[in-house]
Amino acid sequence: MSQVLVLNASYEPLNITSWRRAMVMMIKGKAEKLEEDPKRMIREDTRLPTVIRLRQFVRVPFRNIPLTRRHILQRDNNCCQYCGQIGENLSIDHVIPRSRGGEHSWDNVTTACLSCNVFKGNRTPKEAKMKLNRPPHKPLSNLSFETQRHINSGQHKEWSKYVIGWH
Repeated sequence: MSQVLVLNASYEPLNITSWRRAMVMMIKGKAEKLEEDPKRMIREDTRLPTVIRLRQFVRVPFRNIPLTRRHILQRDNNCCQYCGQIGENLSIDHVIPRSRGGEHSWDNVTTACLSCNVFKGNRTPKEAKMKLNRPPHKPLSNLSFETQRHINSGQHKEWSKYVIGWH
């Protein structure tokens, strides 16, 4: 099923929808097509949209995503940020240990497998000679984790010019 990136009138990514829903929004005059798939057509004269923009600005309330184990695992794609192991036996690691002044914040917690977390212990990654695959960061607050993951997947090259700076 073809996915369509929905942008606000200000060109900010809002979410991802199906091509059918995107077509309905365009037919009703609520959205305009910015990008289309050159290979896939609905009819002889109509190509599938890949990016649409709403004609009217939609105010999206700011949502602060709480710092929970579940959200940290989602942000890091259930993957150890040191060795890359994917699975269920993952723990939360403080990059700068709390005993050494590290905070319990989005920028200091990451996902680690049990063996990496035990090996790192009460040291910083530099002291333990471990490298983070991706530094921890606060997730985008107005997009769901699923939408962020899909945007960052790189599947849709034409989306890149609309999501510059989103990580």
